[in-house]
Amino acid sequence: MRKTALVLLGGVTCFSSVAAADVLGLGANVSYWDSDLTGTARQGGDSVNVDNDLDLDSDSNANLTAIFEHPVPLLPNVRLNYTAIEQSGRGELGAGGYDNLPADAEVNSDLDLDQLDLTMYYEVLDNWVNLDAGLTVRKMDGELTIRDVARLSPVSKTEIDAVVPMLYAAARFDLPLTGLSVGVEGNGVSYGGDSIVDGAGYAQYDLSVLRLRAGYRQMNIDYEDGDEALDIELGGPFISAGVDF
Repeated sequence: MRKTALVLLGGVTCFSSVAAADVLGLGANVSYWDSDLTGTARQGGDSVNVDNDLDLDSDSNANLTAIFEHPVPLLPNVRLNYTAIEQSGRGELGAGGYDNLPADAEVNSDLDLDQLDLTMYYEVLDNWVNLDAGLTVRKMDGELTIRDVARLSPVSKTEIDAVVPMLYAAARFDLPLTGLSVGVEGNGVSYGGDSIVDGAGYAQYDLSVLRLRAGYRQMNIDYEDGDEALDIELGGPFISAGVDF
């Protein structure tokens, strides 16, 4: 993904039959994601385990979503999503050290990862079965910082800075006369050995304009840019509350 926008071959093609929303629709929600982190980071020939060596743990993972739907068939609906991931920990490097940090050093580490998604999608089905398909463009900004506790310097930094197009799909199944539904949604891309997969499954309850969700979200990032690389997985339950008009 190499700090440039990737081009998806094929992308999102024309659908032979696209269902448009009956009326103008607006929605927004906020969620909390309690995720565990596993995987590795690499600088040059050095590698570190973010769980076992750095002991990174979730501080806060906030997610904000806004949706705009309209009844014009040929124009896509729009979904904005922002995810802020913060992880910190105190651990000990292995015998090989990491980057410019010495072997067996006690370290403090911080992972900050911000993701802003612009999704353009069409409603393929819109009844008790809801099916959406489209394209997401994700702006990723992240930094893994590792500091030697015993010294002010040196400091190791592994960075993510990329704009990534991904395919988007979502499906929801309404349970008649209950206000309950279940669904799945996700984004994904794989290109040149790098990949991002971000998906969730959930149960939802609608009461008038209020919308409540609970489910599980999993995100896998395999990113490489020159000598820097992150191969991490975040997964865990989430809850959200929002409104839908």
